[in-house]
Amino acid sequence: MTHPDFSFEHAAHTRGFSSVAGVDEVGRGPLAGPVVAAAVILDPANIPTGLNDSKKLTAKRREALYDQIMTTARVSIADANVAEIDEKNILRASHIAMVRAIEGLSPQPDHILIDGNMIPRGLTLSSEAIVKGDNRSQSIAAASIVAKLWRDRHMVDLAQQFPGYGWERNAGYGTAQHFKGLEAHGVTPHHRRSFAPIHNILYQDKSVSD
Repeated sequence: MTHPDFSFEHAAHTRGFSSVAGVDEVGRGPLAGPVVAAAVILDPANIPTGLNDSKKLTAKRREALYDQIMTTARVSIADANVAEIDEKNILRASHIAMVRAIEGLSPQPDHILIDGNMIPRGLTLSSEAIVKGDNRSQSIAAASIVAKLWRDRHMVDLAQQFPGYGWERNAGYGTAQHFKGLEAHGVTPHHRRSFAPIHNILYQDKSVSD
């Protein structure tokens, strides 16, 4: 199994860039909650050991790496909220969150490594898109860990305010418990109304009466 390395960052440094940030987002698929992005500039002399795509790590390992990243790297976290997701669409909203995360870094990096195959619209800095970047670049892997853990914690907080949907366990994804919660308690302000399962719940009464 291949692990992310520092080769993309090193190549950028070789081309004359001094500050390289990795960017990733999490939360495109859930039915509730924001989409969250993180931008991370690692210290080449102090890279946490074991960085990998957040989905390949245990919760305990993610927690430990999150703490290390936050203390050794420059980090910015940003989101796009449910209203923006519903208004713009999830892909655009995820790109908005990415750009916000990059803009939150101070001083600004001079080159960006972005997970995926698209450069977000409105990003003016030098950048490259890396498919499966969280498996290939340590900076993007670090960003994936930070974004996932921050979003998971945020969904745990929302679960305290809106119990019954299981967000503390499912992070807003469409699990059986989440759908049971929707049946019992209805749609909350944190649900994405543009997503088909939520849209169908909201409009099923109207279709029945047609």
